[in-house]
Amino acid sequence: MRRYGKNPDEDDIRVRPNRKGNRPRTHIRPKHEDAAEGMVLTVDRGRLTVLVDDRIVMAMKARELGRKAAVVGDRVAVVGDLSGKKDTLARIVRIEARTSVLRRTADDDDPYERVVVANADQLAIVTALADPEPRPRLIDRCIVAAYDGGLEPILVLTKSDLASADKILETYSTLDVPYVVTSREEFTDGAELARVHELLDGKITAFVGHSGVGKTTLVNALVPEGRRRTTGHVNAVTGRGRHTTTSALALPLEGSESWVIDTPGVRSFGLHHVDPSRVIHAFPDLEAGTEGCPRACSHDEPDCALDQWVADGHADPARLYSLRRLLATRERRDGD
Repeated sequence: MRRYGKNPDEDDIRVRPNRKGNRPRTHIRPKHEDAAEGMVLTVDRGRLTVLVDDRIVMAMKARELGRKAAVVGDRVAVVGDLSGKKDTLARIVRIEARTSVLRRTADDDDPYERVVVANADQLAIVTALADPEPRPRLIDRCIVAAYDGGLEPILVLTKSDLASADKILETYSTLDVPYVVTSREEFTDGAELARVHELLDGKITAFVGHSGVGKTTLVNALVPEGRRRTTGHVNAVTGRGRHTTTSALALPLEGSESWVIDTPGVRSFGLHHVDPSRVIHAFPDLEAGTEGCPRACSHDEPDCALDQWVADGHADPARLYSLRRLLATRERRDGD
C-alpha cells in the first residue's frame, strides 16, 4: 500500500471531494458583537415578531441556538435585515439571561415544562366571580407558579355585578396580593380601567385565566389597537368559554413604559416543575422559622418547625394555613 508523507508533492495524490460543496464545519461560532437588542412580542410557527428600537422585525431562530427556544418577553440579540420591511427576515442569535420565567406543565404528572412568558414583573390572574364560577384551586396554582418563577401575583376579579368579591378576597387576604375588582357595567366609565392601569404602571404584566373570564376583553380595553376577537359564548354546562387567544402576545400600554402580555386561556395549570422549597421564599415571615425543620421538610408534617414558630407569635397562623394550602395544590386536580 502506497503511503504519503504530511506534505506530499506527487501529482497523482488523491483528494476526496466535498460532496456537499460547502465549507468544512467548525466549532468556532461568531460572537455577533454588533447584534441589535430586541424584545420578542409573539411567536407563530417558528417565526418570531421582535421589537427592535421602534421597528417590528420578523425573525427566525439561528441554528446555533439548538433546541433553546425564545418565548414572548425574551430579550434577544438579532442580526440580519432589521429594516422591518415586508418579506424580510432577521435571525435571533442569542437569548439573554431571563429575570423571571412563568412555566407550566399540562398536568402534575407531565414532566415536560413549557415556558409561557419570560421577563414579566407581574402575573395578573383574571377570575370571573360568576359565569363561569371562580376556581380557587386554579388561582392557587397560578400564585404558586408566580412565586416559583419570580413574578408578583395580582388578582383581577371580573363581573362583580353578578356576584360579590368578598369571599374570594377573604381567602387571599393573608397573602397580601394586590387586587382590583371590575364589573361589566362600570368598566366602560373609565374609573375601574384607571385602577387597573395603576397596578400595571411601569411593569411588564402577563395575564392568565381560563376561557370566558373576560381576560382578552380586559386586554382589549387596555390596548384598543391590539384588539382580538373576544369570547362570545360560555358553555352553560361546563361553564367554559371558547378559546379565542391562541398564542401569547405582548402589547404596549399607550403613554407609559408598561406592557401587557395576553396568554391563551387555560383549563389546567400543572405544577410538576415546581420545587416546593422555593415557594417558602414568598413568605418571609415564615421562612426564618424553617431553620429548625427536618431535612426535605414539606412544611405540612408533624415535625415541621413552623408550628412552633407560629405558636411563639412570630407569624400569623392564617399565613401558615395559606402556605400549606398553596403547597397542597400540587397534589390536587384543577377541578377540585
